[in-house]
Amino acid sequence: MGKYENLEKDVFSIFGSTSWKNENIKTFPVNFIELTPGTEFVRVSVIPSGNGINLTSISGVLIIDIFTSAGNGPRRTSLIADKLDSYLVGKSVSTVSGNSTQFNKSALAYLGLDIVNSALYRATYSIPFNYFGV
Repeated sequence: MGKYENLEKDVFSIFGSTSWKNENIKTFPVNFIELTPGTEFVRVSVIPSGNGINLTSISGVLIIDIFTSAGNGPRRTSLIADKLDSYLVGKSVSTVSGNSTQFNKSALAYLGLDIVNSALYRATYSIPFNYFGV
C-alpha cells in the first residue's frame, strides 16, 4: 500500500469509529454523492500538499465541509466543528503498520448558503496534518 492510500485509511478510520458514528453526523468522502439531499452532513477531503521529512511522509490539510439546515443560525455548525476538534486537534492516529498521522489546530470559515442546495448552509472546517510513513 502506498503513502496516499495509507493516509486516507488513517483519516477515515476516525470517521468509521464507533464513537464518531455515535455522534449521528452523516459523513461522506469527497466525490461521493449524498443520497438524501437537504439533510445535515459533513464531507471529508484529504488534501496532501507538501513533502514530509522523508520519502514516505506527507504534509497537507484535511478539509471538512459542514452542511446544516439553512436559516437556523450558526449554532449547529459550531457544535459540529467543536466535535471535530475533540476528535482531531492535537491528536495522532497510528496504524499497526507503524504509520502515523498528526493533526494540528483547526480553523472554521462560514461560507453561506450552499450553491447546489439553498436549503443547506455551508461552512468549511480545516486542519493541517503531517503523515509519517515507514
